[in-house]
Amino acid sequence: MVDIPTLTERLDHLYEFDREPVAENKLQGAGNFIGVFSGEHIAGTEFVIGPLFVAHGVSAFDLFTGLFVGNLLAVLSWAFVVAPIAVKTRLNQYWLLRKIVGPHLLFAYNIVNALMFCFLAGSMISVSATAVGLPFDMTMPSLNDMYPNSLTWVAVVLGIGAVVTLVAILGFEKLAQFSKIAAPWMLLVFIAAALAVLPQLGVTSFPDFWRVANEKIWTGVSLAGQTQFTFWHVMFFAWFCNMAMHLGMADLTLLRYARKWQYGFASAFGMYLGHYVAWICSGILCAAALGNVAPGPIAYLGAGVAGAICVVIAGWTTANPTLYRAGLALQTATPNWKRWKVTLAAGAATTLAALFPALMMRLLDFVALYGLLLMPMGAIIFADYWLIPKLRLQQNFAELKKLAFSWPAALTWGLTLLLAFALPLEIFFKGLPAWFCAVALYLGFSFIQQKSFAGGKV
Repeated sequence: MVDIPTLTERLDHLYEFDREPVAENKLQGAGNFIGVFSGEHIAGTEFVIGPLFVAHGVSAFDLFTGLFVGNLLAVLSWAFVVAPIAVKTRLNQYWLLRKIVGPHLLFAYNIVNALMFCFLAGSMISVSATAVGLPFDMTMPSLNDMYPNSLTWVAVVLGIGAVVTLVAILGFEKLAQFSKIAAPWMLLVFIAAALAVLPQLGVTSFPDFWRVANEKIWTGVSLAGQTQFTFWHVMFFAWFCNMAMHLGMADLTLLRYARKWQYGFASAFGMYLGHYVAWICSGILCAAALGNVAPGPIAYLGAGVAGAICVVIAGWTTANPTLYRAGLALQTATPNWKRWKVTLAAGAATTLAALFPALMMRLLDFVALYGLLLMPMGAIIFADYWLIPKLRLQQNFAELKKLAFSWPAALTWGLTLLLAFALPLEIFFKGLPAWFCAVALYLGFSFIQQKSFAGGKV
């Protein structure tokens, strides 16, 4: 009689190289990274962020130029900061960081990391819920809603959360396959929906577009209660809305599968198709919907049922890799749990967070905050990998000396955040000076630590 493996046994064998370098025969081609970056960034956030730029009164010129420059800086950050380290170490962010900061500090970081990723994935489940709830005449959340506003909302969110968690459990290749299929279609829906509503705004020919864009879409006048955005807000937001992924090094976890470091440039497909074209398209939809910012209704206005379906899938393609990262973060903190069990727990927390629409409606501030909280550890990885050897210091010092806790890393993380929040700048502008501050602090503290271990000699 042949033993048939149970479901639990099958899930236990979904191994994602949690604690060792990715094997050579598991490396992925460029197409998978184009798919993942496209699927993640032509996604649910785009249906929220585009309208929020309209609400904050960005002018058309500031939007188009700010997005171009900011997205270029983001692509360069992935290609030159993250990808080279990813393909040389082949380790996920958490296991590489463990070698640098020790298991005890990593535990604290991973809890914060996982919570932030769960909240982000939760906001994307909320995005999908605004479309799934359309046939049920569900009351849509508004800009100022914080708590669940109906039982229908709760039921829809719980159902979507279950599906997203299942896909995240299946691992990287399943995520890439899902994204490669979904991303091209989603982009077409974004564009088609925006084109469909342009006549309602008064655009009947190409020369009309720029005039209407300035008069009715990106007018340079913010809505009541919203701060005024400029070119600098747009540029720094486009660059740093994914700070946790590039300067914060979270995408080491994905790019460790890349055959070449140049695959970091695949992020351009996500940035310019998603964070440029899709943000512009969703802003147009928001203007046509007379300021309604709920993703489901504005997509339905432009593309009907196809638009609503696009919102559902767009939420999934962002939530899935985000939840995947959260599961890996918790895996390091719970080493005796299988990854699928940890991801299941993260999925439950994510779904709970998704019940609160404030996560979605305050998305600009949230992504800026979570990037800032996680960025110092990325700066530490950068400094330890590239700069520490140039100072003739030892890399991976915690692992080398079997330290459970790295005080240079802990002080760097804490002091960087204190200095960042003390800076008299809006949150969108704090990330760049804070990153340089983190690098300098870690190098200085590491020099002191290693000098003391060497008896005053380094």
